[in-house]
Formats: sequence, C-alpha cells, structure tokens
Amino acid sequence: MALMVRRLVQLYAGLALYGLGIALQVSSGLGNGPWDVLHEGLSRRLGLSIGAWVVIAGAVVMLAWIPLRQRPGIGTVSNALLIGVFADLFLWLLPAPEAAGARWAYLITAVLVGGFATGCYIGAGLGPGPRDGLMTGIAARGHSLRAVRTGIELTVLASGWLLGGTVGVGTVLYAVAIGPLTHVFLPALTIRPRTPEATPETAPAETGPAAQAEPSRS
Repeated sequence: MALMVRRLVQLYAGLALYGLGIALQVSSGLGNGPWDVLHEGLSRRLGLSIGAWVVIAGAVVMLAWIPLRQRPGIGTVSNALLIGVFADLFLWLLPAPEAAGARWAYLITAVLVGGFATGCYIGAGLGPGPRDGLMTGIAARGHSLRAVRTGIELTVLASGWLLGGTVGVGTVLYAVAIGPLTHVFLPALTIRPRTPEATPETAPAETGPAAQAEPSRS
C-alpha cells in the first residue's frame, strides 16, 4: 500500500512539473517542444487554450492505441487528462518574461524540469503517456524506436509550424537535451517493487563478482 501511494505521489508530481515545463517554455517565446508547437498552433488557429489542445491531442493519440493493442494504465489516463490542466494553470500564474535573460532562464528551467518530470511519471511505472505509448506501440511492430520517434515528432513539428506555433532555438534545445536528461533522471526515479530479504534458505549459492553485481535497471 505504501509503495502504491509513493508511486501515485510521484506520478502526479511528475505530471504537475511537466505542465510547469510546458508553461515555462511557451512563456519564453524562444521555441516550443515539437508537440507544443502543434498545441500552440491549434490554439492560435482554432481557439481554446494550449492546455485544452494538450488534452484533446492526448485523447486522439490514445485512439491510435486501439489498433496497436496498447493497454493504458492509470498513469496514461492521468497524463492525458492532467498535463494540459497544469499547463494552463501555470501559464495563468507565471509572469510574462520581458528581458532576454528572463526568457532564457524560463527556457533552460523548462528543459530541466521537463527531463526531471519525465523521469518522475515514467519511473512511477503506472503506464506511459499517450504519445510515448504511440511511439513504442509502432516500434513494437518491427520498426526502429528512434526512427519512429523522429518521424512522428518531425510531422507534428511541421504541422504545428504551419498552423503558427512557435519554432526557435528552444525547439532545438528541447530536442537535443530531453533524451539525455531523461536518461540521467529515470534510473534514479524508477520505483521498483520490494523483494523479500534473502534468508539462509533462500539466499543464492553463488559467490564472487557475479553474485554481487547490481540488478539491471532496464
């Protein structure tokens, strides 16, 4: 029970922080991440808030899970529903930066917060986000995950740019940095089920380096 509470707390903290990261990057005006270029473009062309389009796009993406036979978890549904809500909340709360230094501070903080937040919600182990699941679901059909991710994000980015979303140095910084940051944060934030302590009856017989190696983090 305590472990599940910890996982839920980490999940929702991660989703809130991810919404904060979106708000910071959009407010910087220096370029959004690929998906948020699309969300902002849709907001400018069709109305509704950026956060509302985050929710709508997440729901549409989840429909694509059906032919891929992906199964959502509580983390997937929470991701689809809440990140947009948090993004709109923080866009409302944050003061608009005017000086160039403040805009860059927003951007760099946004990317760092985004990497940490991704580690939080994925590390909780309660289901991938809708967009993450789409990529892994297509890749599971025999395609390279890197190629699938690149293809989807370039398509989303181009569509958002044509709709008027903001593309700039922040877009490039996000694309370059988010993977390495997640790689750093995810192992530290991954919650693993507790295993019973070894007893003389259950302890492995092996000794030496192989027996002392750390468990895999994959």
